[in-house]
Amino acid sequence: MWFLDLDDTLHDASHAMFAAIDERMTAFVQRQLQLEAVQADALREAYWTRYGATLLGLVRHHGVDPHRFLRETHDFDVASLLRAERGLAQLGRRLVGRKVLLTNAPADYAGRVLRGIGLHRQITTRYAVENMRVHGQYRPKPSRAMLRAMLVREKLAGRSAQAGSGPRPARAVLVDDNAANLRAAHAVGFATVLVARPAAGARRRLAGGAYVGARIRSVKQLPGLAGRLGRS
Repeated sequence: MWFLDLDDTLHDASHAMFAAIDERMTAFVQRQLQLEAVQADALREAYWTRYGATLLGLVRHHGVDPHRFLRETHDFDVASLLRAERGLAQLGRRLVGRKVLLTNAPADYAGRVLRGIGLHRQITTRYAVENMRVHGQYRPKPSRAMLRAMLVREKLAGRSAQAGSGPRPARAVLVDDNAANLRAAHAVGFATVLVARPAAGARRRLAGGAYVGARIRSVKQLPGLAGRLGRS
């Protein structure tokens, strides 16, 4: 089973999408907490770094309404800012096995992006940040508790080995651009794939440690990895 991240994995969010989101998040924090723009931007970034999602810091420390935050910070024309490789709909058909979205982005935004890149029919099971709760608390990636819960929810937990036959290959594969997410996923039993697009005109080495099972520059390379990752 393929667990697919969204931003900077299935599409190039760094091109323009993240700038639009960050601008709206900073403005929201500025209004909500009555901060100067520079202070609000620094706090937004600090919460993202610490918790994996700005939302979590705002909810935990300031009692912000999460639904209002997600609605206001992702209320823009996705199609006008979207940049993605061509032929992703064909990838969805070529990539054998169940495909599940696992993103720290909100569900409405994720659905609009999937429609824009042509994967809305191939990826119908979607776990967005609203679904990432453990014991009633938000736990977005890289939460290990949430990732374990995903394995249980998808009936993939407890299948890492067969009696008398040694270890089995991992059945769940997380495809993500974030090394911290992959490190956590590897620790709880996922196989992992790092997606790392080089900067325009650059030729950089793909990052990652022993927790990265494979490194690719494009999700179009995924069908060729199925055998070595133990996909089922």
